[in-house]
Amino acid sequence: MNDTEIIEVARQALLITMEISAPILIVGLVVGVAIALLQALTQVQEMTLVFVPKIMAIFFSMFFFLPWMMNTLVVFMEAIADRIISGGGG
Repeated sequence: MNDTEIIEVARQALLITMEISAPILIVGLVVGVAIALLQALTQVQEMTLVFVPKIMAIFFSMFFFLPWMMNTLVVFMEAIADRIISGGGG
């Protein structure tokens, strides 16, 4: 493998990392903003109120998105294995 191929594989790895982490991060963001809005509207400023719903939402989103995440990683790993088998090209 030359430098260009190594950079391309690293770029693909970073893009896949962002792709598979984005849904869970977005769920955490939406739940956090919704709870912050609820706290601002009701003037309940309890610090621990944010954590339990956010953790539960992230847990359920991980459970929901895990098959898709694993499929994405398997496809990427198969492409890497094919590159290794073929001697780094392609």
